[in-house]
Amino acid sequence: MLSKIHPFIKIIVYLFAIAGLFFVGGFFAIKSGLTNTSGIIDIQQENFLKVGSSEFKRFPLAHTPEWIAFRQAVALDRDVLTRVEKETGVSSRLIITPLVPEQMRLFYSNRALFKEIFGPLKILGAQSQFSWGIMGLKDDTAREIERRLKDPASPSYLGEKYEHLLDFKTTAAGVSTIISEQEDHERFLRIVDEYNHYYSYLYTAIYLKEIEREWLRAGFDISKRPEILATLFNIGFANSKPNANPQVGGSEINIDGVMYSFGGLAGLFYNSDELIELFP
Repeated sequence: MLSKIHPFIKIIVYLFAIAGLFFVGGFFAIKSGLTNTSGIIDIQQENFLKVGSSEFKRFPLAHTPEWIAFRQAVALDRDVLTRVEKETGVSSRLIITPLVPEQMRLFYSNRALFKEIFGPLKILGAQSQFSWGIMGLKDDTAREIERRLKDPASPSYLGEKYEHLLDFKTTAAGVSTIISEQEDHERFLRIVDEYNHYYSYLYTAIYLKEIEREWLRAGFDISKRPEILATLFNIGFANSKPNANPQVGGSEINIDGVMYSFGGLAGLFYNSDELIELFP
C-alpha cells in the first residue's frame, strides 16, 4: 500500500513517525529523570534559593536525617525561646534562623558526632573552643553584645529597658575584686550550658536586635530581611556596614556537595513552612 504513495508523501510520513518516536522517548526520559542537568534554570533557581523569598516555601533539607534530628531537638526549647522572645521582642523564629545554618554546618561537617550523638539523641550540638554553645558565639562577640547593651552612645543601644538583661551575678552582688575573671568564667558557663540554652538564645536575640537598630539609625530597615540579619550574625559586628544594598553571604556550608552561604541557608529556612507550627 505504502509503495503506491507518492515519494514526497512517504517522506512526510517517515518524518512524522521519527518525530513521534523522538517525543515518546523524550517523555519517558523526562519521567525517569534522565534529562536532569544543572542548566541555566537550575543555576537561576540556586541563586534564588540563596536570597530567599516569602513566596518560596520549599526547604531543601526537609526530610533529611539531619533536619529531622534538628526539628526534634529545637522543639524541646520552645518554652525557653518563648521566654527570650518576651524579654527581647525578637521572634522565636528569627532567633533560631541563624541556629539552622550553625547546626547544619556542625551536623554535616562532623559526621561521626552526628551519627553517634546528635542524631540518635536528637540534641543540638554545643561548641566550647573557638566558638561557644549551640549558636557558635565567639567570646569577643559576646563581650561586644554586652558592651553595646549598656552604652547609650552606641548606635546599637536599645534603651534602659534592656540594659540589665545580661548582668552577671558577680556584678549584681557588687563584687569588686577580680570581677573581670569571674565575669569571664560566668559568661563561658552560661553560653556553653548544654542543658539550658537560655543564654545562647538571649545573646543571639540581643545581637540581632542591636544590629537591626544600628542599621535603622543609619537609615536602612533590615527588619524584614532575615537572610541579611543572619549574614551579619555570622560575619560579626566589625563587618556590619549599613548600606542600601546589603549582600547575602557569610561562611560557606557544604551539604552533600551543595554549597550554601550561612545567610542564604538561614533565609531559606525562615521563608519556608518548616517548623511553622512551633515558631510562626
